[in-house]
Order: sequence, then structure tokens, then C-alpha cells
Amino acid sequence: MSLLTTISEARRVERLTPPDPAFGPVDMVLDTDTFNEIDDQFALAYALLSPRRINLQAVYAAPFVNEHRRAATPAEGMSQSYDEVLRVFERMGRSDGESVTLRGSESWMTDAGEARSAAGDDLIDRAMARDPRGTPLYVVAIGAPTNVSSALTLRPEIAERVVVVWLGGQPRYWPHSNDFNLVQDRAASRVLLDSGVPLVRVPCVNVAERLRTTVAELSHHLAGRNALCDFLLERFTAYETFEVSPEGWKGLRFPGQRLAYCKELWDVAPVAWLVDPRWCPSALVSSPVLTESVDGTCHWSIDDARHPIREFTEAHRDPVFGDLFTKLAAHRPGA
Repeated sequence: MSLLTTISEARRVERLTPPDPAFGPVDMVLDTDTFNEIDDQFALAYALLSPRRINLQAVYAAPFVNEHRRAATPAEGMSQSYDEVLRVFERMGRSDGESVTLRGSESWMTDAGEARSAAGDDLIDRAMARDPRGTPLYVVAIGAPTNVSSALTLRPEIAERVVVVWLGGQPRYWPHSNDFNLVQDRAASRVLLDSGVPLVRVPCVNVAERLRTTVAELSHHLAGRNALCDFLLERFTAYETFEVSPEGWKGLRFPGQRLAYCKELWDVAPVAWLVDPRWCPSALVSSPVLTESVDGTCHWSIDDARHPIREFTEAHRDPVFGDLFTKLAAHRPGA
């Protein structure tokens, strides 16, 4: 599906300029498959704990299906994501979770059309209420981009009012483009890449994967600080136990071997860029074309004549985690 928007090239490039921390907070919505792993919880908390840089206006539950038996259908994954978002708000001592969290699509997009949802409708309403000549609404998508791309197909003109920051795919030089977010909903991923919406893409390999941590490090910085920190540490520890088990992804990949476990907090990277773009260097590149081989593997096809997007080239772990851990540990409900 292709729906190239009418936004001018000059306007698109202007929108893709990294936000300047000197100009105060940016307006943002977060689209998240929160129960899929354990990094979305950190990303959501980070956004909520960064009010000087981020005005988080809404949270959208994204669908997912994974091999860890957490969700067998997109509808189940979306519902579990919705519930997990509310748990994060609760652990933070906040009572406004239900008022700002919306349910997303219960199905994937198809090449024939959208997958409408309350989340997508809310995104359209928020975007259309903005002056297209004013500051954009940042749409941070850290799951399959179903809700966001569906909104774009319904109202392509929202592209003049938003900047989408999406964690999806691998670097352009990688042998394939497969990653969980991209392949979950390939039609939605193509919409983002083909539509012409101002897009900031965060690759996984060699970029977001730099944001790795361990139970020991999290225990040192977070254990016992507050209910939120204990919740995040509990989630992380349980995920390690599963991943290194014979049924877990790392246990299956390295059977019978001792593992010194670390885990990527992939989804923290897009939020960190809004907090301080210096921590996540990026560059303007042409939007890649998403293709598939006969075995279903996704690849990039590069056409430098295509419209530009911004793409992360690196993620500096130490300043990102320094800021994240400090904010998490300092959180006091009601303060």
C-alpha cells in the first residue's frame, strides 16, 4: 500500500530536525506492545518521568503475537499490553492510567486497508487538532506500527502534523531487515516507509541493542528504591529466568551452555532521543523499500531518489541509562 502524503520535501526535512532540549517539552503519544517483553515498561516510565522534555498525552496499546506463548493472537497481545500499561501507572502511584490509555487494533493491517481502533482514532483527532504550521506531535511507536499506519491510511493529512519515531527493522547495511516489530505487521511497516510521513527510524542491530543491562546492574541502581523500581526489576528478573531456560530463546540458541545474561532495553532508545538527541546520533537517508524473498525474509532495497527519513546510527548506552536509572530511583509518587 502506498499513500505518499502531500507534505513538501522542505517541510519534511524541517520536521526531521532533532528536537532542541532548549525549547522545552515536546508533545508525544506512545504506541506500545507493553507486555511483549520487558523493555516497553522502562520506556513508558522513562517518558512519564521526563516532563521537562516530554509531555506524554496518550498511550496506545499495540497488538503483538510471539513465540513465548504470551499472546496467541493480535487481539490478545493488544489486551495484555493495555493491562500492562495500567500496571506501570499503578506502580508509579498514578490514577490517570485509564484516562490516557486507549486500546489499539485487534488485527493486523492488510494491503487492502486499515485496522481501525480507538487508539488510531485518538491519534487522528489529536493530530488534526494541531496547526500544521506549528510544532508536531511526536508519535513514538515501539511495537508493530499497526495503530499508527492505520491512522495514516484513514487520514493521510495527519502526516503534516506529526513526526513518527519508530523502532523497527535492521540497519540498511544488514543482510536482512527482519525484526519483531517490522515483521509482525509487514503491511503497516510498508505504509510507514512509503507514506512520506516524517519518520525517524531506530534500527535494532548495532543501535538499539547497545542499550543492554543485567539483573546485577538494575539491582545496584533500582532495588528497594520504590514500587516502580521493584516492579521493573521483578519483570526483568523473571524474563531472564525464562530466556535462559531450555524453552527460552537464548536457551534454545545455546543449549546446555552457561550464559552470562544481559538484555536489551530496545524501546528506551526512541524516548532517549527526545530527551537528548545527542545520546542517539542520527542522519538523513532515503527511506528504504521493504521487500521479501521467497522464504518470507524481509530485505531492504535502497533507492536514493526516495523521500528522506532520519535514521539512528548509534545509541550511547551510558548517558541514556544514567538518566533513566536516576529518574527511576528518584521517583516518589505524588511528589
